[in-house]
Amino acid sequence: MLRPRPRSSLLLHKRSALVALALLALLAVALTASACIGQTYISPLAVWHTLRGDPTPYGLVLNELRVPRAAVGALVGTALGVAGALVQTVTRNPLASPDVIGVGHGAAAATVLALATGAVSAPGAMPFVAVGGGLAAAALVYVLAWRHGMQPARFVLTGVGIGVALSAVVQLYLTDSELDAAEQLKLWLTGSLNGRGWAQAGPLAVVLLLTVPGLVWASRAARLLGLDPDTAAALGLRVDRARLGLTVLGVALAATATGAAGPIGFVALTAPQLARRLTRTPQLPLVCSALTGAVVLVTADLVARTLVPPLEIPVGALTSLVGGPYLLHLLGRRRER
Repeated sequence: MLRPRPRSSLLLHKRSALVALALLALLAVALTASACIGQTYISPLAVWHTLRGDPTPYGLVLNELRVPRAAVGALVGTALGVAGALVQTVTRNPLASPDVIGVGHGAAAATVLALATGAVSAPGAMPFVAVGGGLAAAALVYVLAWRHGMQPARFVLTGVGIGVALSAVVQLYLTDSELDAAEQLKLWLTGSLNGRGWAQAGPLAVVLLLTVPGLVWASRAARLLGLDPDTAAALGLRVDRARLGLTVLGVALAATATGAAGPIGFVALTAPQLARRLTRTPQLPLVCSALTGAVVLVTADLVARTLVPPLEIPVGALTSLVGGPYLLHLLGRRRER
């Protein structure tokens, strides 16, 4: 007797799908504009011919500078958008982000210690040092916040405390270090895509692909975590394990993005909330958060490098300048509630 094959189902939110398509279109426009606009304007048709391999005078500018930089910006924005959505889901707090739980501060402190002690001298190894520091800081926060379970409020407060301590380590190094080393570290701490290329885009793309199966699971777990913990447990979700899994995924993505471009603030904070307002879903949409982060960062980098030519503003400074008022807006809304 033949048994019927089990059918898998997929919950598709129509508005979320339409928003995702619109964000994809916006991302394509932002990437095209990033390739075309600069000190030398290149028409979209010339960009297309250059990327096809046709001989044009713009090969060096596009293939070595603008296109790799835009690709890194899109990948970093994607990683930060997803990481922010996961952390905010775990903490159930729209004001939380990977920076709150010490990822950026841990990456900065690890980089500082590596430079100060001379343990790592190769420039290509610094991104890996930053990733390790971010993961170690988040692990320390999780261990210290664990008390017969993980409470989101305690997790956030512990992360803030660890972040302040690590920030003091960085400031101490900046005070006592030589001028050249301090200036180099300050630029990295601001967050910038200047000089970033395929060497940073490749590992980040691999990490994003490797996390896809985990993100498929995370989308279901996030829906259940949006419920009351007792209700989620009654539906078969192991709440503490789900929180740990989402946190590990979010921290890994945020640390990898920080290692590729430095700590770029407020993208992980704002992208999930903007995506949620666009989709009008009760939970934070992971796909739309990823696309929103990519659009925001690619657009911000384009503005940062063309706003006051020939000078270039670090993209992290621009996102912080815009994200600060948005954070105050969120604080005001929560106070009204």
